[in-house]
Amino acid sequence: MRHRMAGRKLSRTADHRLAMYRNQVTDLLRYGKIVTTEPKAKEVRSLAEKMITLGKAGHLGARRQALAFIMSKDVVKKVFDEIGPSYSDRAGGYTRMAKLGPRQGDGASMVQLELV
Repeated sequence: MRHRMAGRKLSRTADHRLAMYRNQVTDLLRYGKIVTTEPKAKEVRSLAEKMITLGKAGHLGARRQALAFIMSKDVVKKVFDEIGPSYSDRAGGYTRMAKLGPRQGDGASMVQLELV
């Protein structure tokens, strides 16, 4: 039984999964939207919203936590200078998922994950 076991394994090792999440969160925050499969997007969404919440806090400890996860210093600067303050009056729900249909090759359900 998988009671109280959060997260998806996505047929990857823990190191590969963490690296993939870090890359996708970085790209989402850099470009504003990404296209990926639905299970990956559901996992990335929660991580990205945590990074935006750190950007809203704005203090040095939050910046260091974000630097430990996000792959690029430029993206961290963007989160703390632009993205975080723009969501200052919003209490969560910073992302939107739009379904795009099945992928041509293997039929995986694709979504576009974007910042609101």
